[in-house]
Amino acid sequence: MMPSISLIAAVAENKAIGLKGKLLYWLPADLKRFKALTTGHTIIMGRKTFESLPNGALPNRRNLVLSHNKQNYLGAVTFSSLTEALSSCSADENVYIIGGASVYAEALPFADRLCLTEIHDTPKEADAFFPAFDLGEWEVAFCEKHEKDEKHAQDFDFIDYVKKRK
Repeated sequence: MMPSISLIAAVAENKAIGLKGKLLYWLPADLKRFKALTTGHTIIMGRKTFESLPNGALPNRRNLVLSHNKQNYLGAVTFSSLTEALSSCSADENVYIIGGASVYAEALPFADRLCLTEIHDTPKEADAFFPAFDLGEWEVAFCEKHEKDEKHAQDFDFIDYVKKRK
């Protein structure tokens, strides 16, 4: 049996998520939510995402890195495929896919939940995008609206989608 799989991302209106290996937006509330949701759970990411983390492996989480070269990353376990990484997880585990774009695209068919921060903005430049998904296959389980303020330059919403039962 598969673990519970959630994709977690901050997504602009055009589905942009990054530029040159960096996040597009600095949203402290989004980072706080990311930490609250993923702490104590397993996170799966691509090699470039892991290398973009300022302090390496994220603390208090099981860090799994997808990489074709079996390089060891301090504080993380490396797997050569998403399937291999998921097979190392128990059925009662909560797994969060944290990027990048190709890992999101590969994991989307397996996902039970999308934990998105939908940012009401379209960046001038982006080179990484969240995969398109059919809203008809998902229902909103949680929605919290946030207006821009002294710490946040854009309006944004926290929206959790869960896959509809067939």
